[in-house]
Amino acid sequence: MTYAITQTCCNDATCVAVCPVNCIHPTPEERAFGSTEMLHIDPKTCISCGACADACPVDAIFPVDSLSVAQKEYAEINAAYYEGDAPDTAPEPAPDGPNFHAWGEPSFPRVLPADFAPPKVAVVGTGPAGMYAVQDLLLHTAAEVTLIDRLPVAGGLVRYGVAPDHPATKKVGETFARFHDHPRVRMHLGLEVGTDVTPQEIAAHHDAVIYAVGASAGRRLSIPGEDLPGSVSASAFVAWYNAHPDAVPDGIDLSAERVIVVGNGNVALDVARILLADPDTLARTDIADHALRALRDSKVREVVLLARRGPEDAAYTRSELIALKHLPGVELVVDDHDPRIAPAVDTAGAKEKAAVLRGVTRARPDWERPPEPGRRIVLRFHCEPVEVLGAEQVGAVRVAAGTGERTIPAGLLLRAIGYRGVPVAGLPFDESAGTVPNEAGRVAGQPGTYVVGWIKRGPTGGIGANRACAAETVSTLLADAVAGALPAPPHTPRDFHRLARRRNRQVVDARGLAAIERAEVTRGRGAGRPRVKLATVAELVSTARSGRAGLLRRAGR
Repeated sequence: MTYAITQTCCNDATCVAVCPVNCIHPTPEERAFGSTEMLHIDPKTCISCGACADACPVDAIFPVDSLSVAQKEYAEINAAYYEGDAPDTAPEPAPDGPNFHAWGEPSFPRVLPADFAPPKVAVVGTGPAGMYAVQDLLLHTAAEVTLIDRLPVAGGLVRYGVAPDHPATKKVGETFARFHDHPRVRMHLGLEVGTDVTPQEIAAHHDAVIYAVGASAGRRLSIPGEDLPGSVSASAFVAWYNAHPDAVPDGIDLSAERVIVVGNGNVALDVARILLADPDTLARTDIADHALRALRDSKVREVVLLARRGPEDAAYTRSELIALKHLPGVELVVDDHDPRIAPAVDTAGAKEKAAVLRGVTRARPDWERPPEPGRRIVLRFHCEPVEVLGAEQVGAVRVAAGTGERTIPAGLLLRAIGYRGVPVAGLPFDESAGTVPNEAGRVAGQPGTYVVGWIKRGPTGGIGANRACAAETVSTLLADAVAGALPAPPHTPRDFHRLARRRNRQVVDARGLAAIERAEVTRGRGAGRPRVKLATVAELVSTARSGRAGLLRRAGR
């Protein structure tokens, strides 16, 4: 009984490290690592020991015999990777240029205690990139870490970016949570850099500062009508259904029968799926309460995804498309308006993502009529928006395709064409790339300052890609420490703690975060849900303070 890697693969390669027979590829040393959508288990080599399943942080690995109907395709996907042309197992070439990142298995320079004093490091951002860096610092050095986040709760992308119906993916947060109350970690949640404290003040209290602030802005279409009410970035929509404190609870109008999503990456598929999923199913997740109420009352019956290129070049991963094919009560349709679409699907090889669309209904919808009965998602390739139409709000989108222009009526437009980093106070910024200029994580011209994650490399790669990315940055930091290149701060992290408390009396620490966790899980337990999220800064801070006070009373302090 062999194992197979399934939809929620995070690509962090933990499974590769524990496999006793080297049956999981591509490995971090191989050329294809980082460019494949997921890792694959060779069924001819697997000895069914289960070590990979035990190590997987996102529950993506299962025995083939136990796969559900919706997961059966993954047995074939894993096997197909090893058929035909052999996988490219050549090592990565030498780096070529300052922006080249050859991710490899996390490794660190061999250092001795005498090489340098344990560094005192501030990490700004508590999402996956920041927490992989924290993990490496705590496990491989005697570093002291100060964790800073502008929100009064930790988690970043894991809490506010992963779709609520992907609970296995969220499990990686449990791996990170064990470091929140580590004895060498001090936490300052709800502390905003640039408002409460300056980058210079953080640097003045630490040997090094790592910025892991992600890429929070949605890219724009730059077409007429884009700013009409009812035109919303996918990042704002994701924040809305994930109970992000910045989201307005009643900010999404679901009164239209048709929604257009521009883009066909995984985020586009996420928002389409959430819009049409059964609310009773979503009610068993940690979706925001206000989003669940809105989806129960929603009039949306059809979601149209516009993709500029063809199915052979789609940005989504095969795993997310497979999940869409098996969404209960929702029909997946390919708009067959362009003569290039059918050949691209019908001639696709087994390893190509276009092949997943074989057997999917093809049709040419009459866009002048309301959506047909039932719920459906329409994939419209070779098509891009050129204008958003409407007097006071979105009423339709004019699109251009190889067959000419036409108008598609819709009451909501979601822009899912990617994310972009925003300038970080006190750091240089590359406007064209949306990143902080760096070399292997070291910020140009600022000794002791580092970046990791999307603000370092751009918005590419999922959660697991941050593991190798963080390892590179931490390795650079340690090399600088050994070389004596880290500036000596005039103040201590303890001084910074006092400064932070003076600047913001509502800062949440590890005890407060634990109180938030208990409160949300308790609320969820009564409703048959993993948790019910607190959705506002006031709720989060109040819960943290009351819970922390209760702990101190019980401890007699």
